[in-house]
Amino acid sequence: MEISELVASKVLDVPDFPKPGILFKDLMPLFADGPAFAAAVDAIIAEQGADTFDVVAGMEARGFVIAAAVAYATGKGIVPVRKAGKLPRQTVSATYALEYGEATLEVHADAFLAGERVLVVDDVLATGGTAAATLNLVEQAGGRVSGFSVVLELSFLAGRERLEGRPVHALLTV
Repeated sequence: MEISELVASKVLDVPDFPKPGILFKDLMPLFADGPAFAAAVDAIIAEQGADTFDVVAGMEARGFVIAAAVAYATGKGIVPVRKAGKLPRQTVSATYALEYGEATLEVHADAFLAGERVLVVDDVLATGGTAAATLNLVEQAGGRVSGFSVVLELSFLAGRERLEGRPVHALLTV
């Protein structure tokens, strides 16, 4: 079975979550299935190449799960990209627009060595706002984005367009 088919078989559609009219794509069944999750992590590593990055950055919160697995499998470190106010030391931040209002992401100011190659991972690429802010934040903190991988891309929300010129990889695009 190809990785896209495997991922598709593990995605559950949850209607009206987190609010009416939204069809939430739940990846928890993929994470809960050891062999399927391992296959997804292996596919991300195979696509990116373990020698193309020095550290993995995971976006809060489900991106942490994927980043930890990729980092462990490749013997690399992990850097969490958190919502504002969650990190205890000096941070750099990026604020981005949401449908209604703004959100801010942070990373420790010393999270990356100058020019360190960073693979950024998350579960879903939707509108691209969080992804664009994260990629910019990594660079603001001194890292160099070597790749951006997601398990699922919702192409109808055009998030990839906000990341034009960036290396984007999705295991499954719907």
